[in-house]
Amino acid sequence: MADLSTRPANGRKTGIDARLPFYPLKLAVLTISDTRNPETDSSGDLLADRLTTAGHLLAGRMIVPDEIPAIRSQVLAWAADAEVDVILTTGGTGFSLRDVTPEAVQPLLRRSMDGFSVVFHQASQTTVGVSTLQSRALAGQIGDTFVFCIPGSTGACRDAWDLVLSSEFDSRYRPCSLVGQIPRYRDICS
Repeated sequence: MADLSTRPANGRKTGIDARLPFYPLKLAVLTISDTRNPETDSSGDLLADRLTTAGHLLAGRMIVPDEIPAIRSQVLAWAADAEVDVILTTGGTGFSLRDVTPEAVQPLLRRSMDGFSVVFHQASQTTVGVSTLQSRALAGQIGDTFVFCIPGSTGACRDAWDLVLSSEFDSRYRPCSLVGQIPRYRDICS
């Protein structure tokens, strides 16, 4: 994790301020795959392990096939559940004929977070080069629930968590984090 010694061009310090409290989020992990099962879901395992190691709560975990109705049904169920702050999907964001996660999720979003795709691709380029162009990673909100759609490879999930989401989901990250946009934390996180 970054510390407050990092300074962007504007001179403000960015990173984790260890003097601040950590507020855990409740995250659900949805693996979208026709071939993975609980024993072979290495991407879902990585995300579940990373989020719990960081101090967050695993609010749910599921595997669904690459089918728009199945994806939408589970995403909408979790978005309606007060015990889920954030949904992480893994898989179905590429260009194979069965990759339909963006088509399933995008119409459900009331707001898009275009910057996630940009930052994810910048981070991913450092590990896979221009192959990052083959991902249609996206994020946004359904109601007050945030949804992040990440590629299905374990490496892409590692890049997304380690290089982007771990800071964005840490209430101590400055100048701000997503935590302050979660309804139960709005009054205590800036």
